[in-house]
Amino acid sequence: MMTFVIRTAHTAELSADVLGAARALLYEVFDDMAEDDWEHCLGGMHALAWDGPELVGHAALVQRRLLHKGKALRAGYVEGVAVTRERHGHGAAMMAELERFVRGAYDVGALGATDEAVPFYRSRGWLPWRGPLSALTPSGLRPTPDEEGAVYVFPAARPLDLDAALTCDWRDGDVW
Repeated sequence: MMTFVIRTAHTAELSADVLGAARALLYEVFDDMAEDDWEHCLGGMHALAWDGPELVGHAALVQRRLLHKGKALRAGYVEGVAVTRERHGHGAAMMAELERFVRGAYDVGALGATDEAVPFYRSRGWLPWRGPLSALTPSGLRPTPDEEGAVYVFPAARPLDLDAALTCDWRDGDVW
């Protein structure tokens, strides 16, 4: 029996209190959370898991550009997926909402996965990117080999060659 509720909203629709609670949740869950990581969650859609008045889960989907085989893809990039404690179904319910947005509005979904999260994303149909990765930085194209094996995609509107090169747009902090 589901006792929690998932709500989706754009960053602009969330009150300062809700954004503060989401930020606090991420800092509680991730030991290595940085301010750039929080900034990466803003400007798109949020899936929020509520257990009564308590925010118990957060996930965000922001638009990014990924370069693949000479095309700029509109990517729904997943950020800040976290639940406060083991809660059966919270992460899956939040991801189902974000995947619905990916299928309806983007060429592809993408995310950077922690080792612990890989089985979860794979079980949802996310595929590991096998090709070389890079970032389009202010000083030019920079390979990002340390991210290889951690970037996953959710095919949507465009066919993908998972063995081809994939380049992300620039941002401060972790580029992937």
